Amino acid sequence: MTSVRELTAVSADGTLLHVEVHGPETGPAVVLAHGWTCSTAFWAAQIRDLAADHRVIAYDQRGHGRTRPSPACSTDTLADDLEAVLAATLAPGEKAVIAGHSMGGMTVLAAAARDVFQEHTAAVLLCSTGASGLVAESTVLPLRPGPLRTWLTRHILGSRAPLGPVTPVAKRILKYATMGAGSAPHMVDACARIVHACPRAVRHTWSHVLNLLDLEHGVRELRVPTAVIVGTGDRLTPPVHARRIAAALPHCVGLTELPGLGHMTPVEAPDLVTGRIRELVTTYAQLKEGA
Repeated sequence: MTSVRELTAVSADGTLLHVEVHGPETGPAVVLAHGWTCSTAFWAAQIRDLAADHRVIAYDQRGHGRTRPSPACSTDTLADDLEAVLAATLAPGEKAVIAGHSMGGMTVLAAAARDVFQEHTAAVLLCSTGASGLVAESTVLPLRPGPLRTWLTRHILGSRAPLGPVTPVAKRILKYATMGAGSAPHMVDACARIVHACPRAVRHTWSHVLNLLDLEHGVRELRVPTAVIVGTGDRLTPPVHARRIAAALPHCVGLTELPGLGHMTPVEAPDLVTGRIRELVTTYAQLKEGA
């Protein structure tokens, strides 16, 4: 088994962030930022594989997993939190590959111009994410694009209703909204348990941030080598987002569109996502000094 240690990073506003560090202390660093309604558990496959020879740093976004909710939720606090994690886990000048899924990718974009981010980032992987227009371009509802679909989508995603227990019906709904039609039952079950564990108040609060999202400037500021992955069946952040980001990135090192996959690419295509992270580490990241 690989070693695991837990620590607490303190964000700019005092929010205490749950952080896990897996694998050898001398391994090249990888930082994993999960998405809306998820937690460090979302990266289980990547942590299991990479921790054999990498130092894998995963953290819970505020209000998610073991990080307590905070009244302050914005793209600025996402960036603050990532900066706090980098400062708490990496040596001065040490660089990591940072992988962000969905809201985790938006976290990277929000932090792109920050000094701490630039000091510590060797390369980035953006999985199933967007920079703006999330609600208007979502295809969760099978309606024609327009004001009605946008209004309905905003109210569904921002609902205060509890998700309830993980039932067969709940799993079918989650699979339709977030995963490809061919997703294996164990993958659907894992995602459902993670998403249903997110408190409804946290889900509602962050839905407002995502509804108003505008991080196009962050795409232009992200100057490190950046790879982009998206599923062609992604209804939450359809491929139009990935293509737009890839076209605007100063240093895009590849756009990968995965046929038939949905929004949960690290779970639906674990080997491919892990392999892409490994490639970025091999090509762009350095071992810690003295390793």
